Amino acid sequence: MNVTLVSAGGGRPETMTAECARVLEQAQCVIGAERLLNALPDQCTARRVKATRPADVCQAVLDSREENCVVLYSGDTGFYSGANALVPLLRRQGIVPQILPGLSSVQILAARIGRPWQNWNLVSAHSAACDPVTAVCSGRETFFLTGSLSASALCARLCEAGLGDLRVWVGENLTYPEEQVTETTAREGAARSFAPLSVLLAEPAPHMARRVPGMDDSAFVRGQVPMTKQEVRAAALAKLAVRPGEVCWDVGAGTGSVAVELALSTEGSAVFAVECNEEACALIEENRRQFGVWNLRLVRGRAPQALADLPTPDVVFIGGTKGEMTAVVRAVLARNPAARLCISAIALETLSAAVAALTACGLTAQVTQIAVSRTRPAGGLHLLTANNPIFLIAGNCS
Repeated sequence: MNVTLVSAGGGRPETMTAECARVLEQAQCVIGAERLLNALPDQCTARRVKATRPADVCQAVLDSREENCVVLYSGDTGFYSGANALVPLLRRQGIVPQILPGLSSVQILAARIGRPWQNWNLVSAHSAACDPVTAVCSGRETFFLTGSLSASALCARLCEAGLGDLRVWVGENLTYPEEQVTETTAREGAARSFAPLSVLLAEPAPHMARRVPGMDDSAFVRGQVPMTKQEVRAAALAKLAVRPGEVCWDVGAGTGSVAVELALSTEGSAVFAVECNEEACALIEENRRQFGVWNLRLVRGRAPQALADLPTPDVVFIGGTKGEMTAVVRAVLARNPAARLCISAIALETLSAAVAALTACGLTAQVTQIAVSRTRPAGGLHLLTANNPIFLIAGNCS
């Protein structure tokens, strides 16, 4: 049996490569979505089987018993295609399919608006787990395949984060007679209705350039809320060693200085600042706007209860727990036993509680003391003034 996975391009014969069209002419059975089967070229006289789920498609291939069987996909077989899940299923049945590429919606939209796409951030919104705000904070134009989130819903998510003025393009029914490409803003896009067969391109979120960890304290709006100081932030970020795309929690975020630095220092990471003090929450929001860290989300509430609905963390900074140290550490590790934790402590009691909490969870506590003195002028001299010593207690950080 010869099985070929064919790309239909824009879903119409005109957008299909000559190679794909030639294979379809020789096919005895074609399997795919109803929309694609209905648009097959006249030269294709094969028996048509409607199936889309990988398991159903695999069974349809096995049931066809034809010498030349074709599975038809829209767009390109290598770009967020169902071919990715089908290939291993076929191989388990001893079938090694031929895979033919084609035009993808990202290429078609790029051509329509006259822009190169090689540097775009490519994202699928077929899953509800898609995070459009973090995606547009990557520093690149972001292309979204819509799905569980429509083009309007994606725009609404951007608006909720304060990105209503972000410029977007929506491509509806690309390559079809009713094709339409709209340039608008996220705010206007959220209020419109677009065709189900749509894709969206968003400009990068306005974002301050990433900086070396340890920004000057004066850069932050502080108020009367305690703030993790410059040297401590730099050391904490070094221990956490956040990688692009990781989920970060800042528990007991205070002014949000650590959360802001986490958001600035990584590409495409979602940062959640958890805080129960209303004055502190207002400062976090102000610092978020000031630094343009749209990938930072404020979570109002007290840990560990406020952590329940957050995405699973990769790294967690704990600046305060209101006496719930053990409960917070357990909540983190219950979600991800490999999460990297860094806890700051100024009081010996907090140090003891942090070490005990990590030890009780089977982790080795790595304790570092940071003592910082800064100069101040006095009578033509420069004298040192000591800040309070700070302990950083790390777990799962190598």
